[in-house]
Amino acid sequence: MPITPATSTQSPSKGAAADAILLELVDENGVTIGTAEKLAAHQPPGQLHRAFSVFLFDEQGRLLLQQRALGKYHSPGVWSNTCCGHPYPGEAPFAAAARRTYEELGVSPSLMAEAGTVRYNHPDPDSGLVEQEYNHLFVGLVQAAPRPDPEEVGGTAFVTAAELAERHAKDPFSSWFMTVLDAARPAVRELTGPSAGW
Repeated sequence: MPITPATSTQSPSKGAAADAILLELVDENGVTIGTAEKLAAHQPPGQLHRAFSVFLFDEQGRLLLQQRALGKYHSPGVWSNTCCGHPYPGEAPFAAAARRTYEELGVSPSLMAEAGTVRYNHPDPDSGLVEQEYNHLFVGLVQAAPRPDPEEVGGTAFVTAAELAERHAKDPFSSWFMTVLDAARPAVRELTGPSAGW
């Protein structure tokens, strides 16, 4: 079992080195080729690494958005999909997606299913960091009220497809948001049905 920051930081003797978060580097086919420290992997031009994006919907077919907390070093304060992040090296993307959704939002996804992968390169003009990601997509349902961790999440909102279009036109969103949403749309439509308008 790989030692992850979540387990290694429980040992006080590890010191500052235990705070380093490692990402899984991959090739263009998503095959693991190594690891890199999280911030280093996002420095220009960026290193291609494994990531995940989660899209959760309520029973009315509304998407749960999260606003990233202002304290985050990458894309603070912008709106994005329900949850996104990076598996620990050796951690299955599905497990990482479920884990982080609970850690950030205090909810466990229901009927969460894989929705494909997408590879992209998105520089963030505000931070100067680069998202070079091989992203595993997941869709599912949320059946409990979110209880967000304020260190991770600045706000949440459930939106219809039409409300998302209005919000996206006036509010700042993450640079990767539309790329991952468009890639996940076939699975989103299958989950929510044609009447939801996704």
